[in-house]
Amino acid sequence: MNHPTPAIVAQSAVRRLPRFALILLCAAYLMPGLLGRGPWKSEDIASFGYMLELAHTQEGIARWFDPLLMGMRPETLALVPYWAGAWAIQLAPSWLNPDLAVRIVFALFLWGAFSATWYAVYYLARTPGAQPVAFAFGGEAHPKDYARAIADGGLMALIACLGLAQLGHETTPALTQLFFVASMFYGMAALPYRLRTGSVAMVLGVVGMALSGGPSVAMMLGAGCALYAAYEWKRGASARAADEDGLDTDDDVHGYGTASLAVIAGATLLAGVLAFSLDLVQWRIELPGSRLGTTVGGELGSLVRLLIWFTWPAWLLVLWALWRWRRQLKARHVAVPLWFMLVPLAATCTTDFAQRSLLLALPPLATLSAFALPTFRRSASALIDWFTLLFFSGSALIIWVYYVAMQTGVPAKPAANVARLAPGFVPHYSTIALLFAVAATIAWAWLVRWRTGRHRAALWKTLVLPAGGAALCWTLVMTLWLPPLDYARSYVPQVEAVKQLVGEDPGCIAELELERAHIAALRYHGKFTLQTLKPDSRCRWLLVNPEAIGGLHDIIDLHQWRLIRTLRRPTAKTDDLLLYQRLTP
Repeated sequence: MNHPTPAIVAQSAVRRLPRFALILLCAAYLMPGLLGRGPWKSEDIASFGYMLELAHTQEGIARWFDPLLMGMRPETLALVPYWAGAWAIQLAPSWLNPDLAVRIVFALFLWGAFSATWYAVYYLARTPGAQPVAFAFGGEAHPKDYARAIADGGLMALIACLGLAQLGHETTPALTQLFFVASMFYGMAALPYRLRTGSVAMVLGVVGMALSGGPSVAMMLGAGCALYAAYEWKRGASARAADEDGLDTDDDVHGYGTASLAVIAGATLLAGVLAFSLDLVQWRIELPGSRLGTTVGGELGSLVRLLIWFTWPAWLLVLWALWRWRRQLKARHVAVPLWFMLVPLAATCTTDFAQRSLLLALPPLATLSAFALPTFRRSASALIDWFTLLFFSGSALIIWVYYVAMQTGVPAKPAANVARLAPGFVPHYSTIALLFAVAATIAWAWLVRWRTGRHRAALWKTLVLPAGGAALCWTLVMTLWLPPLDYARSYVPQVEAVKQLVGEDPGCIAELELERAHIAALRYHGKFTLQTLKPDSRCRWLLVNPEAIGGLHDIIDLHQWRLIRTLRRPTAKTDDLLLYQRLTP
């Protein structure tokens, strides 16, 4: 039984958003932060360390399937992200910093996720069950124009999600996982319309996800897609049989056929075979309250807070969309994004990688958010506009106030806060950064004026201010606040402190149980030669993780060493390093 659609949309409401404006919005969100900084703590610099090791390895092809950093495997057993970063380093010209070369490649992954999400929403909106109500005398939205407007809204909803800002601009496996999940999502949506491109996207997404640290998620998503494709194929066969019997049916003529089902099942099987043969599958299920010293209520509270801010404002629109489309939960435009949302949510609740798992849910969340747009009342749209206007305008004002305080010392309290949070940081002025920040602020003012002015209704207009505000604040942070933020999140100050004490050419430095991030930072920023501490080590210097100090005397005679200093990152109460010097030659 087909239930009536809750979408009532006229042709005048699906006027096209200029492609240049949408591309400019994506570029304004994607490009800030590429220049003027180095790798950040902790996962960013650690992942970059593995890429750098692969780029310079001389151990043959076997090492590419088993990345190591000082004998340690990465926390996430991923291959594709480390391969992509290593190839970027190898192919980059000599004048381009390796970390910048890697960030450029990963920016392309984010751009690919944007593109895949837009096309996924477009093809899902093309399904008959997603189309708006047909008017008695015509004038309803044309299917392709309606799908394009919904896709524009879906992409803007993705950009507006707060959780995408930091993780979407790091060089970690999480970003490649986002790209491959978006590719799977697009493949599932496009298969009924574009068998060839949909098949390529599905295979690329499932296999790429399995080789990027998410084999379990890839196989679960693939299995669910195969089951749904089989369900639709069976329903389509019943509809065709009814047509042959002369009965009138209005089922989707663009459904999943045997070829689509074979592609999905084959890609899932291939991903499983590769993941198990390469030993990439890791079972890390941890139910809330299973960690030592935690309670079920405490962990659930943390998860709820994470869901609220990470997916803001999409989760509000998703709840509304699920309510308004509750009678069409089996329809493709609801069932497919719902499945792609539920699997990452389950991973978020049962693994120790909550934020990075939740990142994978953003494309389907944005899709469901877009399907809330044709069901909105004018009052709800106005409420979102006013809240967004106040939130992002206030955030931009705070960013500007703190920038002025850093440069001039006035107002005094914000300047004192910066000095307290980033001790040792010396502000410096950049004309280029200021110009970009001024341009972004002017663009925001124009956008607000356009949105509050009198113009024809557009289906995507509700998400213009959330997406534009997210792009504005990210641009301001990555221009006006980039120097102190880079100082706070970088290991460079700590590495420079080590270099001042040991000199430019200290020979080898022994280390004991340092974190992956510290090792990568010391090798990249300090160009130090590190060796794992052994009883017969002849290095003159030793760096120790404070948590390993209890077992230090079991390896060496502490009477032959002198503690020089405890080196702390200026903006952290942890991340300490203990520096020892050998007393005897």
